[in-house]
Amino acid sequence: MIKKIMLVLLAALVVIQFIHPKKNKSEGPQPNYIGNVYAMPDDVKVILSKACNDCHSNNTRYPWYAMLQPVHWWMDKHVQDGKKHINYDEYTNRPLRYQYHKLEETIEMVKEGEMPLNSYTWIHKDAKLTEEEKAKLTGWAQSVMDTMKARYPIDSLVRKKN
Repeated sequence: MIKKIMLVLLAALVVIQFIHPKKNKSEGPQPNYIGNVYAMPDDVKVILSKACNDCHSNNTRYPWYAMLQPVHWWMDKHVQDGKKHINYDEYTNRPLRYQYHKLEETIEMVKEGEMPLNSYTWIHKDAKLTEEEKAKLTGWAQSVMDTMKARYPIDSLVRKKN
């Protein structure tokens, strides 16, 4: 009985290797990329590339083990969830309130060490942010928020409290 169960599980494991979700890869320029509208220093680009963009952009770098199932499904779930929270490649396509609020959240999550996720930095050691990198990233996010405040009326950025 146990032998039959093990054979069925092995067969299922082999079969699922041929079922993969669509990869998160976009070709060409990203017209709604945050860096197209707001100044982004090169060091911030590097930080976003190594610690954020795999889950928060339209282009994920897939390691070799992502070709194995169910790992690819697990990664796809993380990427889709990350893009729901903030997608830097679709950032300027969203309402101003959303943009402003997501930068507030970015600052909070980075300062509290909630981002990048431990499950990501456990494998991608280079994605673990130093205090200096956290300061650069949050400082840049704050400068974008300040730019937005200078360009747009505050009531277009935040909801009035009743």
